Amino acid sequence: MFRTKRSGLIRRLWRSRAPVEGDGETDRGTHGSGGCCMGKTAKVAKPNAGSEAELKALTHSILKKIKEKQLEVLLQAVESKGGARSPCLLLPSKVDAKVGQQSYSLPMLLYKVFRWPDLRHSSELKRLSCCESYGKINPELVCCNPHHMSRLCELDSPDSGPSSSDIGGTTHSAPVGLSDSMAMQESGERAHWCVVAYWEEKTRVGRLYSVQESSLDIFYDLPQGNGFCLGQLCSDNKSQLVQMVRAKIGYGIQLTREPDGVWVYNRSCYPIFIKSATLDNPDSRTLLVHKVFPGFSIKAFDYDKAGSLQRPNDHEFTQQPRTGFTVQISFVKGWGQCYTRQFISSCPCWLEVIFNTR
Repeated sequence: MFRTKRSGLIRRLWRSRAPVEGDGETDRGTHGSGGCCMGKTAKVAKPNAGSEAELKALTHSILKKIKEKQLEVLLQAVESKGGARSPCLLLPSKVDAKVGQQSYSLPMLLYKVFRWPDLRHSSELKRLSCCESYGKINPELVCCNPHHMSRLCELDSPDSGPSSSDIGGTTHSAPVGLSDSMAMQESGERAHWCVVAYWEEKTRVGRLYSVQESSLDIFYDLPQGNGFCLGQLCSDNKSQLVQMVRAKIGYGIQLTREPDGVWVYNRSCYPIFIKSATLDNPDSRTLLVHKVFPGFSIKAFDYDKAGSLQRPNDHEFTQQPRTGFTVQISFVKGWGQCYTRQFISSCPCWLEVIFNTR
């Protein structure tokens, strides 16, 4: 039978749908679709044959109405799992689809099929700032590219689950960061809103990276992003653990300055761990380390909360003159009382984000 290019694209898209728990295709290291931070992972039961057939028929009927070029855009995003930069997929926002007793908007259906089978409501999502629909309210056309969205982290209270804390893990790094930051300011370069340092255990690798654009990809190898490529830095560390974690950084993270604060999106295939003064209760004496799964976003730095914190020594956090607050991010390995590593300086590969508050 003669098969058109369109039908081939649709078949490839269906084969690339997000796996459901128990279907034998799931690689949780890559697709982790559950809870985040200290929350529990939400498991989705494998659908029965009837509901699977209904979902397949509905998805195919919707994809058949999409232009061929748009199918190619969707396929590029889905097959690369968001690694390849793909344009927006603008489709009508008010088209509803029904699966069983549940009714979903067209964007929600595509997000569920190709990214998060356990997704229940749009309030669980955050649109990435690279998307054309970012910041727009109820447009006629909305971007339905599943990889222009992220899942929101829901922070549990410290009493509701295990927590991690770190005391004094940044004190050794501030003087170097301060001197480089001051040098950049005094040289008359365009104002930066933060600088980023990359560390391997107790050793900083390379110079500070000055961030002037509103969004920055921090990744390991080209062409996995456009921004701070960690793999191009010269490191003498021969530790097998460091080399193993380096290999897992992959697409890394996206750091974005937005009106309400600084957001971190986990683009990699493995969890990241974040400590920030504005993620916790201002009355807490220790700072929690939050686990962020692949595909999730977290507001790592909140401008309003930062303004209310006492100065200059909030909790165990380091705040130095002219450099401001610091956020710490570890790839793959966590630290604190729930882990064998008590301090971030024991983590194989980690970042220090120093905000410019001048």
